[in-house]
Amino acid sequence: MGDANVRTVDGRTATPPPHGGSADRPLNGRRWARLRAPRAPRLWFEILLIAVSYWTYSLIRNAVPEQKAKALRNSDWIWQAEHSLGIAVEHTVNHAVNSVTWLIVSMNYYYATLHFIVTIGVLVWLYHWHPGRYAAARLALFATTGVALLGYYFYPLAPPRLMPGGGFVDTVVQHDTWGSMASGNLASMSNQYAAMPSMHIGWSLWCGITVALLAKPLWARILGVLYPTVTLLVIVSTANHFWLDAVGGALCLTFGFTVALGWYGMLPHRLTRYVAAPDVNLLKTG
Repeated sequence: MGDANVRTVDGRTATPPPHGGSADRPLNGRRWARLRAPRAPRLWFEILLIAVSYWTYSLIRNAVPEQKAKALRNSDWIWQAEHSLGIAVEHTVNHAVNSVTWLIVSMNYYYATLHFIVTIGVLVWLYHWHPGRYAAARLALFATTGVALLGYYFYPLAPPRLMPGGGFVDTVVQHDTWGSMASGNLASMSNQYAAMPSMHIGWSLWCGITVALLAKPLWARILGVLYPTVTLLVIVSTANHFWLDAVGGALCLTFGFTVALGWYGMLPHRLTRYVAAPDVNLLKTG
């Protein structure tokens, strides 16, 4: 009867646990560990994932009701709160920079394009040079963007340029700048009352922190620090955001990195740069 309690596994003998309960635990544990372990990214999958994710994000963001009255009330509250804090200088900055035509036009194009170009560029750089850190960094970016949707839904906010009587200059309209979906002919394609949090800040901070921590050349690390700093100046100068919108973007990024930390057990920059090829035999037996 003792032999009835013994089975053969790959030529070895093992005594099965009662009810088969604990036998599945190590197996499930290994599968869970493999699921959370950094792995080499696959190009086709990443392109598809990023395209579908951004399309979904844009669809949801623009599907959030444009609650104009509530958004304007919230913008008044933000503006008064900044006055109370002594940081309500957006109006001054907006008019000062707008008086320098070449500068404000450059900022309009910066706002309309670099938000996407730099973010995609950093993703490509991570994919090629830091594949072991890519998935964790991408997860932080996706989580940051995802939680921002809650802000758009629960706290609609008009940008300064849309505040009636605020005296702000809509720099895209005034200078007839091409390419921005924030104003002009393309405004109908984007939710105009989704200013809190600022994903221009959330994404630029993600790019800046990633480059500053992982790049080797000093000039690249300096650019990593400068990029979100310049972006902050741009979003205020163009009257697209308040300072506090930037704080909201930074808080979303904090959430994003927390998600990555919880999933991978460490922040992206602390993971190994390269990931070894998976052990095929382990995958078969595990």
